Amino acid sequence: MINIQRNYPLKHYNSFGLEATAQLFIETNESQELFNTLNSYNIDLNNLFVLGTGSNVLLKEPLLQTVIHPVNTDFGVIEETNDSVLVKCGAGKNWDEFVEWTVDNGYGGLENLSYIPGSVGAAPIQNIGAYGAEVSLCLESVSVIDLSTCQQFMVSRDKCRFGYRDSIFKEPTHKHWLIWEVYFLLDKDPRINLSYTPLKKEFPIGYFPGIQEVRKAVIRLRQSKLPDPIELGNAGSFFKNPVVSACNASLLQEKHPEMPTYYHEPGTVKIGAGWLIEQCGWKGFREGQVGVYPRQALVLVNYGGASADELLNLAGSIVESVKKTFGIKLETEVRIL
Repeated sequence: MINIQRNYPLKHYNSFGLEATAQLFIETNESQELFNTLNSYNIDLNNLFVLGTGSNVLLKEPLLQTVIHPVNTDFGVIEETNDSVLVKCGAGKNWDEFVEWTVDNGYGGLENLSYIPGSVGAAPIQNIGAYGAEVSLCLESVSVIDLSTCQQFMVSRDKCRFGYRDSIFKEPTHKHWLIWEVYFLLDKDPRINLSYTPLKKEFPIGYFPGIQEVRKAVIRLRQSKLPDPIELGNAGSFFKNPVVSACNASLLQEKHPEMPTYYHEPGTVKIGAGWLIEQCGWKGFREGQVGVYPRQALVLVNYGGASADELLNLAGSIVESVKKTFGIKLETEVRIL
């Protein structure tokens, strides 16, 4: 199946709900059809953008790129041993529906990443993470299509260069890569991860939950903090948690003992960006049709009819405020086009 449209509206393809139009829109679940279309339409390969559900992007008008929207959703077990299963999933599959399937089948590893919006193909790009887990911990390999050569190949986990909200797929030299399928190695005897304190507090002391219970707890936590994009336009966390040296973090904590910090790598510490933003007075702020979500300062929201520029202006003001107050420059987690 392939669907090709010109001047195609993208309001329903981005969770901010912003008005945007694709100069050329290609939707497909067949790689060969995609290759044929790229060749027959003489498409500029330097002007392509792969769009899933748009849960981590901010689209600006006019969007002059050719937008490719993969909708391949096949998934299932590829290999199985007594201890683990190798599972393949198409890039177009809804992420949380896939996680729900793994948990329902008793396959552990992704339960802490429940209820994250987006598609499976987007997960490796951002190395999505939440509640003490990152997708890179369970990801085995990624099937990639190089749109510039129409060649398909595998990228193993150790070649993905995973980092904090980062991967090889975000590097400019690989802008022609389209993630087509993702392979996960999951446990049949799940190891429960309660390293994130708020998640651990969802259970009685000494109690050892199963992955179904962990998934339900994660969903409860996310629903209590984050707005549903269907009801209120947003892209989840707009900013990354900044990483600073342990020395710098120690100096800041002398002034702000309550400042939340998390171990990152030897000699470095992550600081809660939401806390920094909240201390600067932004939580619950609203101006016109844009604002900061009252329950989570990391989330910028579109109350209806906002423009990309309005959201960017708000984000810029927050960055400037945090920099002035704490000497830390926030970086966006959301991809801006």
